[in-house]
Amino acid sequence: MKEIMEVSTWFCNNGQYSSTYDQNSNSEKQSTTSTTYEETSSCSIDTFASPKSFKSYSCVATFNTLTPQISHLAIHNNILYAASLNEITVFDLKTYEQIDTFSHQTISSFGIVKSIAFSKTKIFTAHQDCKIRVWQLPPSSEKHQLHSTLPTLKDRIRRGISPKNYVQIRRHKQKLWIEHADTVSGLAVNEELMYSVSWDKTFKIWNMSNFTCLESVIGHVDALNAIVVSHDGVVYTASADGEIKVWQREKNKHILVATLKKHKSTVNALALNKEGSVLFSGGCDEKILVWEREEYCADYMLATWPLRGHKGAILCLIYINDVLISGSSDKNVRIWQKSSNTECGYFCSLVLEGHCKPVKSVTAAWEWDDDNNGALSVFSGSLDGEIRIWEVIVSTSH
Repeated sequence: MKEIMEVSTWFCNNGQYSSTYDQNSNSEKQSTTSTTYEETSSCSIDTFASPKSFKSYSCVATFNTLTPQISHLAIHNNILYAASLNEITVFDLKTYEQIDTFSHQTISSFGIVKSIAFSKTKIFTAHQDCKIRVWQLPPSSEKHQLHSTLPTLKDRIRRGISPKNYVQIRRHKQKLWIEHADTVSGLAVNEELMYSVSWDKTFKIWNMSNFTCLESVIGHVDALNAIVVSHDGVVYTASADGEIKVWQREKNKHILVATLKKHKSTVNALALNKEGSVLFSGGCDEKILVWEREEYCADYMLATWPLRGHKGAILCLIYINDVLISGSSDKNVRIWQKSSNTECGYFCSLVLEGHCKPVKSVTAAWEWDDDNNGALSVFSGSLDGEIRIWEVIVSTSH
């Protein structure tokens, strides 16, 4: 049973923070290799003019779970989904009441939920046991029910007949190409397709109408940690090899169009703006890189500047209504806004403090009144099993 607890207000300052970080507690796959990195410009934390002005913030509530870590948070239809070990807890954001808990019957250490994605009628969850599970979105009075497990039994039987459908995953062991061979670390949904990335170095494309696997792509030389897809179908994958790769679909196959190489080490998180023209990436080098899409440039996307401030690995990113939110192993959440300063582009306007362990996942929602003033609700989950709800008061300059 979950406990909801009111807590005192935490006030913002833009100071510097330091912390120690145990990489073994980070559930993202780490690489032992690094790449050369040259910095040309950096973003300070000074305040510049911005259309939105964050006036204050407070931590209005916490959800304390009985499990040791929050691995993923997601919002759908004003409902918060919180993944912890192999269990997903559901909260009504209007009342903050727990309305459901669902899980699969697998030993938790093997079935940890790593990612959550949504279609109009289904919930998709990625797991450490190499599976993707599909859940039926219920009416308000019913419980979540398991609909299917991917790849489906029907698809495995159909593909299993032909030897050419098997791939070598290690010595003396083969698997069907439609099956992931390691932790499924991320999911993304775009129209009728779903994408999954895995620590097995591949990403796969799934047809959401019949849940068949359409394609499997060896994406990187090390584990894949994150994936995002733009509205026009451009796919971005991030890896422990320190690279981000850009893919486009041509004739039902995804081809590599660019490789982005500016991070020092493992890339853990990606986020896109609504138009798909700006990509944000965060990794173990403690920096967030901002990439601008250049359609007619040979490099495809250019890294313009690093965003500094976190004193630990960047573990999660979300972009919502011109606001970037990041969570880190330094136990802090930072809110970044667009700046009128053309050299910097973004600045850190708020630092949300209070977590006792690394912040593994963040999500957010906006609410606006008739005077165009609003509140940004930020939800952050940490590796101690705590979810904090932050309310950021916003006023809009005219």
